[in-house]
Amino acid sequence: MVTIAPQRSDRRPGVGRAPRPRLTPFKIVAFTAALLLALLATYPILRVVIAMVFVDGRFTLEPLLAVFSVPDLWELVANTVIVVVASGALALVIGTVLAWLNARTDARIAGLTDALPMIPFLLQPIAGAIGWVLLISPTAGLLNAAIRDGLGFLGIHLESGPFDIFSWGGLIFVYTLYQVPYVFMLVNTGLSNSDSSLDEQSWISGATKWQTIRRVTLPAIKPSIGGAVLLMAWQGFSLYSVPVIIGSGAGIDVLSVRIVKLLSFTYPAQTSTAVGLSFIVLLFVGTLWYLQSRLLRGGRNATLGSKGQRFVRLRLGKWKWPARALMFAYGLLAIVMPVGGLLLVSLNGYWTPKIDWAGMSLDSIVKSVFQDGQTLIAVQNSVWIATVGATVGMVLAALVALLVLRSRSRVVRVLDGAIKLPSVFSHLVIAVGFILAFAGPPFNLGGTTLILLMVYISIYLPQASVSADSAANQIGHDLSEASQISGAGGTRTFMRIYFPLMLSGLVAGWAFLFARMVGDLTATAVLAGTTNMVVGFRILQIFENGSYAALASLAVVLTVITTVMVGLSLMLGMWQSRWQRRKVRPQKRAVRAARKEAS
Repeated sequence: MVTIAPQRSDRRPGVGRAPRPRLTPFKIVAFTAALLLALLATYPILRVVIAMVFVDGRFTLEPLLAVFSVPDLWELVANTVIVVVASGALALVIGTVLAWLNARTDARIAGLTDALPMIPFLLQPIAGAIGWVLLISPTAGLLNAAIRDGLGFLGIHLESGPFDIFSWGGLIFVYTLYQVPYVFMLVNTGLSNSDSSLDEQSWISGATKWQTIRRVTLPAIKPSIGGAVLLMAWQGFSLYSVPVIIGSGAGIDVLSVRIVKLLSFTYPAQTSTAVGLSFIVLLFVGTLWYLQSRLLRGGRNATLGSKGQRFVRLRLGKWKWPARALMFAYGLLAIVMPVGGLLLVSLNGYWTPKIDWAGMSLDSIVKSVFQDGQTLIAVQNSVWIATVGATVGMVLAALVALLVLRSRSRVVRVLDGAIKLPSVFSHLVIAVGFILAFAGPPFNLGGTTLILLMVYISIYLPQASVSADSAANQIGHDLSEASQISGAGGTRTFMRIYFPLMLSGLVAGWAFLFARMVGDLTATAVLAGTTNMVVGFRILQIFENGSYAALASLAVVLTVITTVMVGLSLMLGMWQSRWQRRKVRPQKRAVRAARKEAS
């Protein structure tokens, strides 16, 4: 009997099946970051949902029933819907027209018209609202006074007006100004990505320009329009700064102002009623999110151009300069005029239609901001929280973006979706969730700067995640493969390859997060107080005291801080991008040469 000894196979283990991914320190850190961010994003929202039906550990419908005990509930809901729908419709039209003029016509001025509708992001809505109050308040408004003086020369004498910011028109006007950038941002991107040669074919076929826009252009950007509508609704239902400044003076109460009042300006806080009203906001935004998802599933007629696409710009002829004037007019209304009103009042030292041009100085700004202890602490806290929050948010978002890019795990995909979940919820709902989750036992973070930092990261995490995803997806696999071939691990590859190449995109995301966090008022109004003073809460205090010169001074300082920090960060990002491209170019050539030699 012959016994044949088992032969040793030369085949490597795992051949014939997909190799198991290695568990590297980078993946462990990135997965831990994704898990923590997902919990931070979802746990407060889950607490709001639980609080709707459970109070003190027992099942009850008290929070939902408490809503119906609000005497002016339907007026409150109607006011909110009217403001959000009216301003949203106007912003959709204006933003789409501006985006179309910039992306599809020869009215575009390279660089300038691309950025002009986005500049209002630098001016916080609270600063813009204050600026317009100073300009067109019925009796003391600076612009109204100038118009009345002009009409006086024509023999027309008015005691007040002609404009009134404290009205439905004034409230919707200011809402609209700060909704337009969201529409422009999405629609301009959609128009830039879609194939404009289809428009030319439509014109050649005999269709008019209006028919082409209606039948070809608009259907192609339907997903972008749907996203803009959802973004405006999300922002409009949660916006607190504009209605508390203008709506309160006009006697127009909305849901966001009432929720903050119940939580922060009522003793004891009526949390059950606030949670119930938050559910109404959640219902509206959730419905719009569902309709948008249906729109995206049905929008199969959008055509994206390839690298070889033809891009045709419509020549406007004699209408080119009027179109440009329209774009500049928006910049004038959204930025120049409100900032001008703030500067005049802050430099003048008091709010009066009679400007003392010779007596203007920085004394009021220095006294109101830098010599006022509470205000200075508020500014310092806001800058510190925004700097740390934007930095932590973008670094963690970068880790998660690379984990998602390099992983096929369903668990990772679910975590990524959970991180983006706050994008479909109102800021107010999330702020209420943080009160329920972290303000009391066992965390007891109420009244601390840590809870503000956490809520800011949670609220603006979806934007950070989108910026990081875009930056990560623009990096090819050549350099990471070369790094792995050279023996570098995941952590070293991240620090030496991915992070430097992603830096310009991450800096842009950081700038947006800083601008939003430093002047946030919605979450601040619910979670801030005298023990964790920030700019938003301090503005509310000064507004309640009626000191408009101090209010204008603080708004000017806030605008300057935002503009300087965003400008410096974007300049750094552009410099880094150019430097990194010069540095990486020879490395890419070396990788291609090595591959060619190996083949």
